Amino acid sequence: MTTPEPADRVLARASLAEGSPTRWFDQLYTAAARGEAEVPWTRGKPGIDLAAWAEAHPGAGRRALVVGSALGDDSELLSAHGWAVTGFDVAPTAVAAARARFPESEVDYVVADLLNPPGAWTQAFDLVVEVMNIQAMPRDFRPGACKSLASFLAPGGTAIVCEVAEENMDMANWQSPPWPFSRAEIESVAQDGVRLVSLETIRDGARYWATFTR
Repeated sequence: MTTPEPADRVLARASLAEGSPTRWFDQLYTAAARGEAEVPWTRGKPGIDLAAWAEAHPGAGRRALVVGSALGDDSELLSAHGWAVTGFDVAPTAVAAARARFPESEVDYVVADLLNPPGAWTQAFDLVVEVMNIQAMPRDFRPGACKSLASFLAPGGTAIVCEVAEENMDMANWQSPPWPFSRAEIESVAQDGVRLVSLETIRDGARYWATFTR
């Protein structure tokens, strides 16, 4: 018996064929809510790497933006460490689920598109967190996404970017999405006054972890 292809790959391929790099996210969350699919990146808890960073960097009321906030785990983590958090996702179903999951939350969960973000977010955040979202977009869409990341960062702020590291993957046999990042793509967030502070590999070389400032 042939193993069915994961829903995220089926939906992503159809969405891309129709010219949209993001519509499939809400389709996947909607299917998952009906019990017809799984969202492979939902963990039910914050990412361990971001949790370690947040422990050492309390927010003290400063503004943070979580890209692709999904069901809210990373946003709630930062909020608990004193950040004033906006978590956004392109999928309305994900945003609604995060609000329902954390009804007393101080996080501002909103629907927004990284490729067409609100103008009011320009240089508005002291912390910008992008953990393994842009890698779900093919390379043609990444320059615009990275430009948005840079635009969000306030002077003196910190941006964190974590993606699967292409250099340590078997790309000949890779099944997408996601599409791993090259080192040059990570470094491209350093634009329009934003500069790279550090870039390392974590998880035994499986992921990039980069920090930037303006």
